[in-house]
Amino acid sequence: MVTGLLDLQLAIGPETVLLAGPNGAGKSTLLRLLLGIDAPGSGRIALGGRVLFDGNVDLPPEARRLGYLPQDYALFPHLDVRGNVSFGLRPHQRAARTQEVLEALQIAKLADRRVQELSGGERQKVALARALAPRPLALLLDEPFAALDTQARRQLRQFLSAQLEALRLPALVVSHDPADAGVGRRILMMERGRIVQEGTFEALRKAPATPFVAEWTAR
Repeated sequence: MVTGLLDLQLAIGPETVLLAGPNGAGKSTLLRLLLGIDAPGSGRIALGGRVLFDGNVDLPPEARRLGYLPQDYALFPHLDVRGNVSFGLRPHQRAARTQEVLEALQIAKLADRRVQELSGGERQKVALARALAPRPLALLLDEPFAALDTQARRQLRQFLSAQLEALRLPALVVSHDPADAGVGRRILMMERGRIVQEGTFEALRKAPATPFVAEWTAR
């Protein structure tokens, strides 16, 4: 895919991949291109053999079947947890699918709670449930732990890692924090719109390709 800021090739299977890089590297731009909010100048984006973007196709965000967990979770304050999770589902599937996802993430007891009454970790789980409810074909998570305190981050990393492992969906987790490295089995390091290195955290630490990778793995 090529745009004014990005020039890269990226393939993700049924795995969780962590994307890290300095501010301005192009991580948020990549998410916007994948989601269909912005369009590349050229290139191709496909999901499971289905073209989302190329020279002839540019599917709108709602047709791409991508689950998205934004950094601030973007929950609707006027709706309870059940209303947030069911938002966007078709009426005939709304009740059953909402309950199914709430139980899978072990938050059914929160169904009638208002967003304002939830902890940061609970909000993250609700946002994840909302992303999963429409049965997406892949997940995009933007700094999913940034809004949490240190203790909640440790707990939610384990929870999210286990959930993503069980789902076996292609999942791209954007993060600036090396402590999040354990969430993904593979780490991609992006600088100036390009993937400069990939591998496990230990492989990156032992043989960093750039000064930023060396600094990031040494924190």
